[in-house]
Amino acid sequence: MKLLGKVAVITGGNSGIGLAIAHEFKVQGATVVIFGRNKNTLDDAFNSLGVGALKVSGDVTNLADLDRLYEETNNEIGKIDILVANAGIAKFSKVEDFTEALFDELCDIHFKGAFFTVQKAIPYFNDGASVILVSAAGATTIGVPLTSVYNAAKAAVRSLARTLSAELLDKGIRVNVLTPGLTETPILSRDIGLSSEVRDKIAADILTRIPVKRLGSAEEMAKAALFLASSDSSYCVGSEIVADGGLTEIL
Repeated sequence: MKLLGKVAVITGGNSGIGLAIAHEFKVQGATVVIFGRNKNTLDDAFNSLGVGALKVSGDVTNLADLDRLYEETNNEIGKIDILVANAGIAKFSKVEDFTEALFDELCDIHFKGAFFTVQKAIPYFNDGASVILVSAAGATTIGVPLTSVYNAAKAAVRSLARTLSAELLDKGIRVNVLTPGLTETPILSRDIGLSSEVRDKIAADILTRIPVKRLGSAEEMAKAALFLASSDSSYCVGSEIVADGGLTEIL
């Protein structure tokens, strides 16, 4: 077991990639804390994890909720060895149709949320802690229509890994990035601001351009997260694992 005795906090741990990471970490010996704002999916996720898990309801854009997350974790379990800043949403729009509310929602969850998820955790970290920020494939490398603010916010997450690493390394904290490509998760069927026809067309087009000719699985992303969480990645600092089937690397 690569995470035996470790404590892992996962925001957005109530579904999709976050829940898959929680299951993988638990199998590897960690006690996991899942944090999410949807009570129904949070309850279901907690029940699926069983003994050795803690659930905390809250929103990463609410700093009081983050304070409560870490206080409850510390009181119930102890200090944190692994933090996965995974909470996020997928919403897309043409530039000319973007509202200020949608702009703020995307930036608050992905950029502000990631930053304060880490900042608020600092007093609660054990020495040698690992932080994993979750970005999105192509956010820093290619331009895709309808993704202007989503990709910009996710690109900010990639930048954070470098600057936070520079500041936190003296505390023994490593910060790295997991960058998934298009992954088979419940988010694909949710309202992302596009009609179902447009959404399906975009997904089909992306699928034709993925060199491995399939979507990724949440379990594959969890395996990549395990590497970054464990001592196997002890020489990785401010770095990025891109798990996108070769989409952004191979023509």
